Amino acid sequence: MPLMRIPYTAPLPPPTICPTSASTLPGAVAALADFLRPPTTTAPNGQTVILSGAGISVASGLADYRGSNGTYTLNKTYRPIYYHEFCASHEARKRYWARSFLGWTNLHKSRPNESHHAVRQLGEMGVLSSVITQNVDSFHPQAHPGLSTLELHGYLRSTVCLTCRTEYSRESFQQDLAALNPSWAVFLAEMLDSGALSTENPLERRLKGLKTNPDGDVDVPGVEYTTFRYPACPACLANPPKGSRVQQSPDGAWEPSFTAGVLKPAVIMFGESIPDPVKLAVETAVDEAERILVLGSSLATYSAWRLVRRAQELGKPVGMVNLGGVRGEEQIFAKVGAGGLGREGCAA
Repeated sequence: MPLMRIPYTAPLPPPTICPTSASTLPGAVAALADFLRPPTTTAPNGQTVILSGAGISVASGLADYRGSNGTYTLNKTYRPIYYHEFCASHEARKRYWARSFLGWTNLHKSRPNESHHAVRQLGEMGVLSSVITQNVDSFHPQAHPGLSTLELHGYLRSTVCLTCRTEYSRESFQQDLAALNPSWAVFLAEMLDSGALSTENPLERRLKGLKTNPDGDVDVPGVEYTTFRYPACPACLANPPKGSRVQQSPDGAWEPSFTAGVLKPAVIMFGESIPDPVKLAVETAVDEAERILVLGSSLATYSAWRLVRRAQELGKPVGMVNLGGVRGEEQIFAKVGAGGLGREGCAA
């Protein structure tokens, strides 16, 4: 059965505090410590697998989705591009890569924060077996290369060809975009100087010179999205796949006459199926761990939520550390005693 990345749009429940002693910071720390203490059973590895979300990267300067300053919170009209739209429409790809061109600098200069390094320390203590992350910022593998990281939704550090699956550095791709779109490169420099790209708030962006349309797109004065150009896959240009129509262009840009060589970010877009090897790897990580700890995620995507449900169905304790409510948490903690210490499950 294919596994897709599908967003959950229903209102999330109020956050659960479990056990009740976790309602204070010292109580929450104590409950989490009890949840993570060395196991008394003989699970295959007797350790905890972490499932992390966007909330863990907020301190690195990146926006989350549903937090107080998240993209969905501040920009009510925001709508991510879906996989079928990206694949089918040259115009949709122009708009996507134009917006990505503007947003890449902020991600590229960001670094792992104390939360990522705390995960590394837990790994060094032997508490963790692995990390499953929904994030595409690559902060986990940067912060703890010695602790296995499974990137459920891919990563932004590379682009990948939809035809030949060759990957390319996103940093080099950014340079190619700048060369193909000099007017946008000038505008990006101006917006970086103004600080307009340091906030997700449309009003603040507008006050700093960046206009945002109702659908969340960036409106660049004097430059239309239709003029934006993006590179074609170099491998397909050099050796066109059999039966395809791809030819060398003077500057390497993808042309509407091409039938192959489209590059997309190496992330799993909404509506895109997660590759079977990734699906199997994350399921195995959950199956072999003794318990699962969710960090900074509302579990709003089905691909992440189902992993917690899988752990629960296998009788594994579930822990959650998140600022807001989590999808389905009322069912997850329905059988966890409010007066416990945290070992059998905690939410803080």
